[in-house]
Amino acid sequence: MLTVLPTDTRLGELWPDIWQATGETLLMVALTMLIGGTLGLLLALGLYLTRKGGLYENVVVSVVLNVLVNFFRPIPFIIFIAAVQPAARLIVGTGIGFSAVVFSLILASMFGIARIIEQNLVTVPPGVIEAARAMGASRARIAATVVLPEALAPIILGYTFAFVAVVDMSAVAGLIAGGGLGSFAQTFGYRQYDPTVTWVCVLILVALVQVIQLLGNTLSSRIMRR
Repeated sequence: MLTVLPTDTRLGELWPDIWQATGETLLMVALTMLIGGTLGLLLALGLYLTRKGGLYENVVVSVVLNVLVNFFRPIPFIIFIAAVQPAARLIVGTGIGFSAVVFSLILASMFGIARIIEQNLVTVPPGVIEAARAMGASRARIAATVVLPEALAPIILGYTFAFVAVVDMSAVAGLIAGGGLGSFAQTFGYRQYDPTVTWVCVLILVALVQVIQLLGNTLSSRIMRR
């Protein structure tokens, strides 16, 4: 039996809802990058500073942090978002909806960002650190005024990469009624056989990613030229 798919589209009447979904995606990603990015940076510093030869070398702490990151980081987000639902209910009061999605995104992004930033910190030349220590700078001062500034350009690129990944993960929000463009595309595009709506959502996401990638590349290049 031949099934004829509808060729008309509701795009015209859905524009207000599309812009609302776009705002939800932007808020979702912004909260994730603000909170998850900060936690990821702190975790990255812990990984870097406690590693062998680090400013605060500590084998036990280093092993615990590495095991923690290596355990959570490889989990696909579609599985991760279901696995952390009990924790979401405990902390934000619900396992579905916008708050639950943001909670899951923050946790998932935190571990990914931590590993990315740690790899960027490792690129700081040991000679620069030794020179600062020879001048009598404390370990905390070296970390704040030498290590982070030296690795700032690649860190910005790392955050740019993480932003793109978070936008990608936010599209899974529809699975738990989290809102955003991904949820909107599934509900009004895919499930209602309206490819026009789906592609409009895709193009908005692509445009968002392109703008952030351009800003990240530009800012990183300016810092590297200083």
